[in-house]
Amino acid sequence: MPVSTSLARSPVRVPHQPCPHSECSHIVSDLNDSTHQEATAASDRSAWKTLLRLKPFLAPYRGRVLLAGSALLVAAAATLTIPTAFRFLIDRGFALPDVSAGNGIDTGHVNSVFLALFALAVVLAIATAVRYYCVAWLGDRIMADLRQAVYHQVLRQDPVFFETLRTGEVQSRLSSDTTLIQSLIGSSISLGLRNSLLFIGALLMMIWSSPQLASIIVGLLVLVVVPILVFGRRVRKLSRDSQDKLADTGALANETLNAMSTVQSYVREDMESARYRVATNAAFDSAIRRNRNRSFLTALAITLVFGCIVFVLWLGAQAVLEGRMTPGLLTQFMLYAALVAGSTGALAEVLGDVQRAAGATERLLELLDAQPVIVSGGRHLTYADQQTAWAKGASIEFREVGFSYPSRPDEQALQDLSFTLEPGQTIALVGPSGAGKTTVLQLLLRFYDPQTGSITFDGTPVEDLQLDELRESIGFVSQDSVVFSEDVATNLRYGKPDASDEEVRQAASDAQALDFIERLPDGFNTYLGEKGVRLSGGQRQRLSIARALLKNPPLLLLDEATSALDAESERKVQMALDRAMSGRTTLVIAHRLATIINADRILVMDEGRVVESGSHQELLAGNGLYARLASMQFDASEALTMADRSDTVAAS
Repeated sequence: MPVSTSLARSPVRVPHQPCPHSECSHIVSDLNDSTHQEATAASDRSAWKTLLRLKPFLAPYRGRVLLAGSALLVAAAATLTIPTAFRFLIDRGFALPDVSAGNGIDTGHVNSVFLALFALAVVLAIATAVRYYCVAWLGDRIMADLRQAVYHQVLRQDPVFFETLRTGEVQSRLSSDTTLIQSLIGSSISLGLRNSLLFIGALLMMIWSSPQLASIIVGLLVLVVVPILVFGRRVRKLSRDSQDKLADTGALANETLNAMSTVQSYVREDMESARYRVATNAAFDSAIRRNRNRSFLTALAITLVFGCIVFVLWLGAQAVLEGRMTPGLLTQFMLYAALVAGSTGALAEVLGDVQRAAGATERLLELLDAQPVIVSGGRHLTYADQQTAWAKGASIEFREVGFSYPSRPDEQALQDLSFTLEPGQTIALVGPSGAGKTTVLQLLLRFYDPQTGSITFDGTPVEDLQLDELRESIGFVSQDSVVFSEDVATNLRYGKPDASDEEVRQAASDAQALDFIERLPDGFNTYLGEKGVRLSGGQRQRLSIARALLKNPPLLLLDEATSALDAESERKVQMALDRAMSGRTTLVIAHRLATIINADRILVMDEGRVVESGSHQELLAGNGLYARLASMQFDASEALTMADRSDTVAAS
């Protein structure tokens, strides 16, 4: 089985479910259709080629881009006109006599030049404001779209994806990396384009003003640009390394903060603080190397360019002294030379930003390029739109299923596993840890696909079914209860977003959770805190069960659903589960055998195989693995008595 977590630079394959944000879905679709499959590794791509892969994110906002570009051209044209105005002011305004004024100066021409300069300043101000607003808007918008696209793509990845990429790493890429790209699009690219236009325009005007002096400058600039570009590649590599180190610190902090109870119970606060200090110092050292090289790049560029310009201006001053150039023309040439020098220095700064953003873009594109192994089929469930038919339960069949986890390909988790669940039937899976019980549930949910054999849902291979419909048809309660940082009602409606208040209340009652919910400060509107920290373990588990009951699916998967409950809560929840499982296909994993003695059939698993099958009484009488497991929890006579008592209660 191919592994999706290698983050190879493969084209994006967007799952069939659209992103909730329409622009995000459109952007990722454009990424799929783009023809940017480079043959070289991402680390060897040029920064600009990498950044061009962000083009689909700009495509929906062509109007803003055109408006910003137009404003940029107007502002650049206004700036380039100013030196010419000064030339006319010096050579004509101060040289032509005004007889009526008697001072030898054409004051009318001088006034008109200054009025023209003021008009240029107004045009420049308006164009600059429009450009700034448009590019700032684009930066914020594209950062939001990029975050949504990456987050949407990450949510579609297989579980194995997160075996090799820590969630803190993803969070770092969604925050710090997208911020760099926002800065690039919302500021640096605009400045870069502006200064590129000024550089080209001023250079052309210098050639028009004095071809001889301009040719000398061009020749010298060619010599100084080469080392700047070569050094820029080193800055880019250091920028990527700096971002990686920063992501490591975020991942480490996230991992530690999510395990605070363990850290504090083992008194390892100082050790974790030391680990974080090492990580942050490594990030700091990497950032210092990046900044040192970037500073040197900027200093090198400014020194070389200004040195060339100062030398050429000295030549121009000699030409004025010899009468080969007018003072106004030299002034014009000097102003254009200043624009060339200033734009060159700014471009050197922008180049550093480009290198940093290119490294960040590579890291984000790795997430966008990650291709999930689990691909949705095209067939629909026959009752997908018939909610009333769900109560009949689903039929499940495992036929000679063999499976190994991608991270452990040489270890068989399941071996030739075969069994059938009829509609409305309850089957329990028991066995020692590592027997493959939870793997069965993961394959049913298509978190993974088996390497051999087949799994059918109502007679259809699961890989042929629409993935969302398959999972909508399954209610899953894990042994690790999941509670979101929301209120109670929102947590319950995760199972059915459009559920009415009455349905939510009924699900809570069925899960024996209504009493403690009503005792909370705000009832169903009570905020539960991160991971439901305001609830006990048993209360969180009952919320998880209520969420699954609210979903009301034809198939229930219960993975130690009562493991976190005390004896009284377990009894209540078991009664609720018994009602919920009635007439519905249920697959139960249990270590507490007392909770599954009423199952229609019990499958005893060991080393990925079913080694025993039968009812509770039959398995006890068989004196096999199940009997040995039962003897560890209660003696056989007590178990039989419990079973008889349960049968009597059920019959009544």
